[in-house]
Amino acid sequence: MSNAERIVELAEKVSLVTESKMNQIHAITGSVRMLALNALIEAHRAGDHGRGFAVVASEVKSISQAISMVANELQQELVGRASDLSSLGRGLVEHVRGTRLADLALNMIEIIDRNLYERSCDVRWWATDSAVVDALSNPCEQTARRASQRLGVILSSYTVYLDLWVIDAKGRVVANGRPDRYPNAVGRSVAGAEWFAKSMATRNGGEFTVADVCSMDSLADAQVATYATAIRENGDEDGSPIGTLAIFFDWEPQARAVVEGVRLSADEKTTTRCLLTDASGRIIAASDGKGILTETVPLNFGGKTIGHSVRSDGSVMGYALTPGYETYEGLGWYGVIIQTPHSSNN
Repeated sequence: MSNAERIVELAEKVSLVTESKMNQIHAITGSVRMLALNALIEAHRAGDHGRGFAVVASEVKSISQAISMVANELQQELVGRASDLSSLGRGLVEHVRGTRLADLALNMIEIIDRNLYERSCDVRWWATDSAVVDALSNPCEQTARRASQRLGVILSSYTVYLDLWVIDAKGRVVANGRPDRYPNAVGRSVAGAEWFAKSMATRNGGEFTVADVCSMDSLADAQVATYATAIRENGDEDGSPIGTLAIFFDWEPQARAVVEGVRLSADEKTTTRCLLTDASGRIIAASDGKGILTETVPLNFGGKTIGHSVRSDGSVMGYALTPGYETYEGLGWYGVIIQTPHSSNN
C-alpha cells in the first residue's frame, strides 16, 4: 500500500472512530441529563430540604448540555477534516496511479515505435537488393525464382515477418519468400490496395508507406502490419519505380509480447488491460486478448499526448500518443492502460 493510500485509509478510520466515540458521548450526556431531570423532580418533592440538591442537579444538566454542544462541534470539525484528508489522499492516489500508468503506456508505444522503425529500414534496404530489382527489370521465371530464394534467405534471419512480396508495376505479385507456406501469393493482384498505390507514388528510395494492422486472408488471416516501398530502376535511390516490395510484419505475437510484458504486480494484472490502439482508437493489441480489431477505445484526450483520466466506472486510464522514433513518425497510435483499483483502494 502506498503512502497516499495509507492516508485515505487512516482518514476513513478517523471518521469511523469519531462517529463511534461521539455516539458514546451523546449516550452518556443523555443519561446524565435524565438523571439530572429525575433529581430535580425529587428535589421539588422534598421542598425546602431539596433546594440545595436542585441547584446541583440544575448545574449537572447545564454541564451535560455544554458537553453535548462541544461534542457536536468536535464531531463536525473532525469529520470535516477527515473528509478533506480523505479527498486529498484519493487525489494523490489517483495522480500517482494515473501518472504511473501513463508512463507505462508511453513505454509500450515507444517499444513498438522502435520496432516498427526497424521495419521501415528493412523495406527500404531490401528494395535495393539486386535479385529483387532484377525480378522486375528482367522478368522471367529464372529471375523470379532467384528473387524468391533471396527473400527466403532474408526470412530465415528475420523471423518477425510472415512473407515478403515482389510486385510489378501493375500490382501483380511475381515472387514471394515463402512459396511453400503461401503458394497462392504469386499471381495475386494487389492493385486495389492503398498501400500499393502509395508505395508506387513514393518520390525516392528514402520514402515508404505503411498500412494499419489488419487480418490478411492471403496470409492465413494473420494479423499483419504491411510496409511497402517502390523498387526502382537499377536499385538507385532516384530511379523510376518499376514495382513494389511489400513486407508483412507478424504483428500479433510481437505486439502481444509488448502488452503482456508491462511491469505490473500480480494483483494489478488481474485488474489491468494494456492496449495498443490505432489513430481511431481501434484496439490492435490487448493483454487480455479481447476486442482486437473489433473494439474501439474513445480517445477523448483534449489534444494531450500523454496523461490520465478517471472513467465513469471508476477505473483509471493512462495513455500516451506515439512519439515516433528516428525517421519513423508513427501512425498516431496510442498506448493505453486501463486499471480498475481493488475495492480496498477505492
